[in-house]
Amino acid sequence: MSNKLWSGRFSKPTAKAVEEFTESVSVDARMVAEDIWGSEAHAIMLAAQGIIGEDDLRVILRGLERARELHEAGKLKLRQDREDVHMNVESYLIEEAGIEFGGKLHTGRSRNDQVATDARMRMRVEILDTQEALLHLQAALLELATGNEATLFPGFTHVQHAQPITLGFWATAHASVLARDFERLSGAYDRVNRCPLGAAALAGSSFPLDRKLTAKLLGFDSVLEHALDCVSSRDHTLETLSALAICASNLSKLAEELVLWSTSEFGLVTLDDAYASGSSIMPQKKNPDVPELVRGRTGRLYGALVQMLTVVKGTPLGYNRDLQEDRFQLWMAFDALRPSLHLMGDVIATARFDTDRAAELAGAEFACATELANWLVRQRGLSFRESHEIVGKLVGAVADAPDAFADAGRVAELMSQAGIEAAAAELVPLLDPARVVAGYRTTGSTAPREVRRMMRALARQAERSRADVESRRSREWSARQRTQTVVRGVLAGEGLGDLLA
Repeated sequence: MSNKLWSGRFSKPTAKAVEEFTESVSVDARMVAEDIWGSEAHAIMLAAQGIIGEDDLRVILRGLERARELHEAGKLKLRQDREDVHMNVESYLIEEAGIEFGGKLHTGRSRNDQVATDARMRMRVEILDTQEALLHLQAALLELATGNEATLFPGFTHVQHAQPITLGFWATAHASVLARDFERLSGAYDRVNRCPLGAAALAGSSFPLDRKLTAKLLGFDSVLEHALDCVSSRDHTLETLSALAICASNLSKLAEELVLWSTSEFGLVTLDDAYASGSSIMPQKKNPDVPELVRGRTGRLYGALVQMLTVVKGTPLGYNRDLQEDRFQLWMAFDALRPSLHLMGDVIATARFDTDRAAELAGAEFACATELANWLVRQRGLSFRESHEIVGKLVGAVADAPDAFADAGRVAELMSQAGIEAAAAELVPLLDPARVVAGYRTTGSTAPREVRRMMRALARQAERSRADVESRRSREWSARQRTQTVVRGVLAGEGLGDLLA
């Protein structure tokens, strides 16, 4: 018998170069456990529907359980000449059980719906692992914010001094972004967790398959109904890659800030030695390698998304071999983002922020000018545009001496020259970054009381997010246990009907 399970139509063996070019064993090796689980569920369903006998089922499950044990022990050898994980598992089963038994497993099933099912099952694990890494980083940011709700910090636009903020405000901004990243991945999970098994090649099957049973045994929320859609679509892959790429983009912003702020020119943060590196020639160097690599690896995720968008735009309905590229991009994207999130959490948790330097920069370069303009609106009845013009001229008059804005008396003189009379005592709170920060009133502002409120809200959301991950893991684990209970019962000689009741 040929080692190809589809070789009946062919008169020549596959060229070695073609085998090497088309194989997906290397990338699909991480789906072996899912493939075995899916095969066991499919076999149970076939027997439950009377498509194969219970004696056949017992032999098939015994072989699949042996394959699972070998895989878990790291002893299941995957052969490249068998093209993919599915053919490896089925070929192993046939060698163990014989063609008369093992050959029945693929009844009513195609590799098209099989790979779609395996990939979705593996994606569930990868998404939840990534969400846990994301929550690790978010927790580090919220821990940094704790106690720093009123710690002065410079706020920038265009990487220029803008307005004073607080360190807690900055940390909760990144934590807030991560909360949306979590939500995007949760939405992707919802679309991923729909079962395509039973769609067969593209048209469904003439066998009376019970697709709801296999979906239940495999822990899916529902059946993905339309058979042609099941094997053709990769929009769930695109959605997941999009969520990962957006998360990487947000993470890269945090990395960029750490790189900039760890320079002597900013002097705002010092990274822990365990998360930095040195130079082979310059003994004084301490380089922020982790944030730099996180920033650089963002390109991998962009590339994965763009490649898959390009792949699927040119494929007609039905399975096309182009779609084999999806797992390469998925696993690479997950493998790039997940450690980036986790390491950045460690970087934040161990970094030392120089609060004295931050306070110095918070009020530098006329950072309180906006509040002075706001005061003119409130106290002198001017329009904001008039106030903006006046303060802009004041700044221009002392542009070469930015420290002048720290001197309320000097500012009062300048305002008097502009026709605005104000006592220095009135201006003191407008030029003090700490009092400016405390004076903000709007929801979501940098005012310490608002930072504390947002921290509490983000912490509650994070707890719900952790519970969501745990719940989804629990549902998957319960489905695995349910399938294993049926497998063990069948192998022990119990009736399948009673086991499924």
